[in-house]
Amino acid sequence: MTSPHPPKVAGINPPVPAPAHTSAPAVPTPPTAPEASSPASGTLFQDRLAGWVSDLTTLHELTERLSRTADLDAALRELLRAGASLVGAGRGLVTLHPDSGTGHPVTVGLGLGHADIGHIETIPPAHAPRTHGPTTNGPPAHSPRTHGPRSPSQYDGQYDGPYLAPDDAGPFGSPYVRLLDDLPPEGDRSGRIHPDIPGEDGLDPRYREVAARLGYAASYALPLESAAGPPSGPDADAPPGAGRVGAAVWLYDEPAEPNERQRHLAGLYCGYAAEHLARLIELTGARDTVAALREELLPSRLPHIPGIRLAVRHRTGPRGGGNWFDALPLPEGALGLAIGGITDSGPGAVAATGRLRASLRAYAVMEGEDPVAVLSDLELLLRLTEPARTATALFAYCEPPGTLPGEGRGRKVVVAGAGHCSPLIVGPGRVEYVETSLSAPLGMLACWEAPSVEIEPEPGETLLFYSDGLLHRTGDSMDRAFARLRSAAATVPRSARRDPEAIADHVLRTVLPEPEGGDPADPAEDVVLLVAHFE
Repeated sequence: MTSPHPPKVAGINPPVPAPAHTSAPAVPTPPTAPEASSPASGTLFQDRLAGWVSDLTTLHELTERLSRTADLDAALRELLRAGASLVGAGRGLVTLHPDSGTGHPVTVGLGLGHADIGHIETIPPAHAPRTHGPTTNGPPAHSPRTHGPRSPSQYDGQYDGPYLAPDDAGPFGSPYVRLLDDLPPEGDRSGRIHPDIPGEDGLDPRYREVAARLGYAASYALPLESAAGPPSGPDADAPPGAGRVGAAVWLYDEPAEPNERQRHLAGLYCGYAAEHLARLIELTGARDTVAALREELLPSRLPHIPGIRLAVRHRTGPRGGGNWFDALPLPEGALGLAIGGITDSGPGAVAATGRLRASLRAYAVMEGEDPVAVLSDLELLLRLTEPARTATALFAYCEPPGTLPGEGRGRKVVVAGAGHCSPLIVGPGRVEYVETSLSAPLGMLACWEAPSVEIEPEPGETLLFYSDGLLHRTGDSMDRAFARLRSAAATVPRSARRDPEAIADHVLRTVLPEPEGGDPADPAEDVVLLVAHFE
């Protein structure tokens, strides 16, 4: 007689049946027992399988949303929202360790304002009760507990971690957010629960006072720690893993604590979040380095030239584009204005931008009164030293005041351009683009040459120099973008027409209004707007 086959479950192989010919067992088993228990056990297994599938689906959706965040602030806020939904909390905060590459603590709250976080910072560091070593009978009532993520089959509700004194909290100890004082040391990814703060023994009175003031009665904290360990094998020389990058805590309005399933899901989610945050921290650090280098390569301040007031607005794209500007005083009270761009982005383009600007400065000091000669020499240098690059540039030489016949305050401006957008002149009687000659960018022709043009701005008129990124970020065709820029300049309020700072702000707000739900059409483009107002 063969043993009965247990029912099959979709996707699960049934246990191997017993052989057809076997000796009778020493203690006979009632033949109806397996048959009676099989339907119930199959139903229980199906319920467990359905629960696991539901948990995996939830984690997939939440991690997908987190993976779509492109900056630290958005990622931290998404982490708080997702974690709150997993553990059933209404509020929370997350902080990044200052040693993780951000250079300073980064704390974001969910349902907590700056004043609330300030109150939390006043909690003394030693607020958790002291105990020493693991216990065998589980945690006493109303005490903090540690819980780590478990496998789906380990939802048994048992206590699984030792108590840790506040001074055992490891290197993440809390000069940053006092709620995270009593996390386990680095390497232990378990969480910390305070299920009943008003009734918990050993807490500092200030901790209870802050909790009562902010209206929370329980908390659950988890470290944000990547699973990456020290490299080994062929990658032994690589930098070590990110380790602990921060921690998050969720707050409950009433005494409560997440169950085993919620803690397990939250632990898995925070493990993925730590990896994502580590990547964003590294990317943010690289971007900040490029941005700092770029700012150092641009003028730190604008020169003060009698009769000309200057203003500039500069927005760098996330990849560190190659647009640049310059304003430098020249001999005899003259002024040189330059703007241009390198056809590339990233650190290499930033370095090339610095070399190009430094070279233009040298040529402008020696022969600035002839903008065509300045650009010709710059093109020759670029073609000889960096033949793989091309660049656009525009240079304007503003003559000293009083050089125009019969004019005490008049100025003449000589402009030459190499593939760059023409400047826009704005005044009470005109708003028009300067008719510069059509020319190729530097480095594209064997010998660059283009004639210069002369303009005579009247007192009260303004010249706008701008990068093509200002036009590209509008998302319009170039013709419509030029018309949009001209319209923005024409609508500068009368009270602001003699203030270059106000003119720059108005033009940027009008041409590039803040989008309702996202970035501009092409946020990768640099934006430069250089304004020169003639008094």
